[in-house]
Amino acid sequence: MKVKVFDENHEKDLENSVNMFLSTLNGDIIDIKYEVSISIFGEEQIYCFSAMIIYNE
Repeated sequence: MKVKVFDENHEKDLENSVNMFLSTLNGDIIDIKYEVSISIFGEEQIYCFSAMIIYNE
């Protein structure tokens, strides 16, 4: 069992990264975990989109 973690600033970037990884995966996906975090820096909101793929090769 292995994991692959992705962390992006935009949801479309995360989507692209995950899709690229999945297109090259030669194994079985066990689970995909997804999370969004938000922080505030001054007047700006900062988003963090992350995913963890648990898989077998």
